[in-house]
Amino acid sequence: MKKSAVLLLFICMWLRLQGQHWLTDSLEVHAGAIGTVATKNYMPLWMVSKRFGTISDRKGDVSAHLGFSKQYIWQERFYLKLGLDVYNNNQFTSTFIEQGFVKAGYKNWEIRAGRYEEITGEADPLLSSGSLGISGNALPIPKVGLAVTRYTNVPWTNGWLQFKGLISHGWMGKDQFIKNAWLHEKNFYLRIGKNKLKLFGGIQHYAVWGGSRKDLPAITRNWQGFMDVLLVKTKDDGTVGNTNIQPNRPGDHRGIIEAGIDWENELLALRLFNQTPFESGQGIDIRNIDRLLGITFTNKKAGSWLSKITVEFLYTKQSNDFYLQRLRESYYNNGVYLTGWDYHERIIGTPLFTDRYRGQHYFPGIKPLDWDLPKDSLRGKGGNIINNRVVGGHIGLLYRLAGKLSGRTLITFTQNYGTYTNPALFTPPKRQWYTLEELQYQLPGKGVLLTASLAVDQGQLTNNVGFMLGILWNWKSKI
Repeated sequence: MKKSAVLLLFICMWLRLQGQHWLTDSLEVHAGAIGTVATKNYMPLWMVSKRFGTISDRKGDVSAHLGFSKQYIWQERFYLKLGLDVYNNNQFTSTFIEQGFVKAGYKNWEIRAGRYEEITGEADPLLSSGSLGISGNALPIPKVGLAVTRYTNVPWTNGWLQFKGLISHGWMGKDQFIKNAWLHEKNFYLRIGKNKLKLFGGIQHYAVWGGSRKDLPAITRNWQGFMDVLLVKTKDDGTVGNTNIQPNRPGDHRGIIEAGIDWENELLALRLFNQTPFESGQGIDIRNIDRLLGITFTNKKAGSWLSKITVEFLYTKQSNDFYLQRLRESYYNNGVYLTGWDYHERIIGTPLFTDRYRGQHYFPGIKPLDWDLPKDSLRGKGGNIINNRVVGGHIGLLYRLAGKLSGRTLITFTQNYGTYTNPALFTPPKRQWYTLEELQYQLPGKGVLLTASLAVDQGQLTNNVGFMLGILWNWKSKI
């Protein structure tokens, strides 16, 4: 990633020398500092979750960050974007690149490479409890890909039919049970309508595949392996190790089916959406009632104090119980890729599930697994995700209090049932509240944003209070 940062700076300087060929040249520089403190040795959930892994999960911390983004636009159609964000956490002892990317595009079509912030699905990125696919909870995964970034008209439909989507290839790194595994990601959405009412629907597909381990058979990492993952073929990728076992699909697969309705006029906008998760073909079934169901109301009235409100209901308790228990899927877990849907000790999807890193704060007997230990000592531990059967409700509000002062409130209640494979920790089920109150004040004419946050967790998993103060300076120039 350090080499990537140097390359980005080199590209930026070269483009600056070529600036006369570009219609618009804009630069944004930002720098900030954050201080956090909690009553426990870790942060409350909403203090660290859905912040792209930028807040350290410890009792107290002081950190700083610095970054820039630069955009070149030519003929109002072609563009090139560069970005870099560096964080220094853990009392200034841990430095990492949160973003470092190059994006080039024409209208809504874009080629991208690097580590960049991205949330998949139609849930509100600021107020939702988190998409079941990629929620912005974990550090961005480095990848290269092609995307249609916004809904784009399908030819010869007079604007009534639109589409968007992406396909990416990513690198999961060494902090995994299977080292240097790859990420395959694709999604595709359609939207019908061009007036007040629009209907949309789509599918997301993710697969972690390839990689290597000394104590596992050779894992397929070639072009044919990529095609098998792309087309979701049933095939042995070298991890079965027993000819009597029917080969499964290569890698660790999961996906989301999403559908919803948009309606808006001059005064308001409404969005109703539903995400249904699946980890294999058996989850694509009308009997599957697991889902994230939500509605977002956006107030477009000028001068109103309420800007937006999101209400959600999460239900993942069923977990394909219409199959025999030995055939059921355990969301975000996998029997071969034991790390599951987790990256740098943060869940990639909904943060309302619990991995071992978070679970160690709630249960004395739970510890993060050492992925360098022999595989036989790691299997049978019940998976890296120890709680994926959750029933809960969530509400998020965004509002303006006065002038430059705005606020955000998150309130979440969950009933936690653990997993089918290891339910003992959550028997009986554990009730838990997670809340966040956040205020922001924009200093007039200074380009400085002040943030104060208070988070409270209360229930049968944890009782914890956390506080955060932050300052962000932002400078923009445009030629």
